[in-house]
Amino acid sequence: MLTPVTERTLSRELLDVLIRAGLIAVLAVFCFRVFVPFLNLMVWALILAVTLYPLQVKLRGPLAGRNGLIASLIILVAFAVILVPTYLLGVAIANSMEHAMSVIRSGTLQIPPPAESVAAWPLVGRHVYDFWAQASTDITVLAQKFTPQLKQAGLAVLGTITGLGAGLVVFFLALIVAGIFMAHGEKGYQSAVLIASRISGPENGRQIADLSTATIRAVAQGVVGIAFIQMLLIGIAFIVMDIPGAGLLALAVLLIGIMQLPATFITLPVIVYVMLTQGFSAATIAFAVYVFIAGLADNVLKPLLLGRGVAVPMPVVLIGALGGMVTGGVIGLFIGPVMLAVAYKLFWRWVKEQPEREPIVQKEKV
Repeated sequence: MLTPVTERTLSRELLDVLIRAGLIAVLAVFCFRVFVPFLNLMVWALILAVTLYPLQVKLRGPLAGRNGLIASLIILVAFAVILVPTYLLGVAIANSMEHAMSVIRSGTLQIPPPAESVAAWPLVGRHVYDFWAQASTDITVLAQKFTPQLKQAGLAVLGTITGLGAGLVVFFLALIVAGIFMAHGEKGYQSAVLIASRISGPENGRQIADLSTATIRAVAQGVVGIAFIQMLLIGIAFIVMDIPGAGLLALAVLLIGIMQLPATFITLPVIVYVMLTQGFSAATIAFAVYVFIAGLADNVLKPLLLGRGVAVPMPVVLIGALGGMVTGGVIGLFIGPVMLAVAYKLFWRWVKEQPEREPIVQKEKV
């Protein structure tokens, strides 16, 4: 039996523990509310810093001991690489929209009539032929008929452009913060090891930190590499078919690929444009098939490139990237495989570290 004094002491200690836990919870919630507006910015900065840090290590030879200068040069080059194509793409889009509006206002927009073979298409041929024929004869009436849909589509496009502009600003701010992280890369790595060791134990800390770093770099390099390959495949076809603004459209494919949006957003309108202006022939059909397949090439290349250099099976990284992108957007594309890879390694370490069973000794019968 506990004495009354002992019971009061235990109650007081329990009350002290509950008060401390409550104060810590309040502090954690308050800090999170203060930090959450900058959460996406800091996560992007960390991803960019981890991805670009190997380049800083390579530049330490000619610029030894000047980590701040190296990081500043890398960030400035990254700004130039991103800003120049983005500016050219924005100017081209603005000019195209202005030209389209002037053509619509002048009433000189003419759509060629459909070929008779369109009506013979299975299932949708007659509907497509009638719609196309009406558009070629009087597009004004057709535009008035679909005014609500066109208005909604315009608002959706405007919202997408606004979101892309805001995302670009956040990305540039994250680049600046990433430069600060890279200037203190060694201290940052040691801090990551300490945090991982505190969470998962000293024997797992360094391995988890290295695994997270390798996974982020593999996903980043795979995403950018796949987008660059798609840009080359599709851009060459655009140039061969003499598509207006082929270079800018290829840059748009690159940017869309980096944002993990399907390249068909670019390829399908171009295919429709080619069919409307050049008609149906062996060359245009071959172009359409090639460009459509090239726009879907990322579905084949992702399993080949995303898991390179990571000490976990490729399907784990691929599932983490796809699932993370579905649940968390572009940032989830990086966080998903990191979390899944760490969980995979910890799970199999727990499975393999089973306690040894004592051998069962059978007593001899007397």
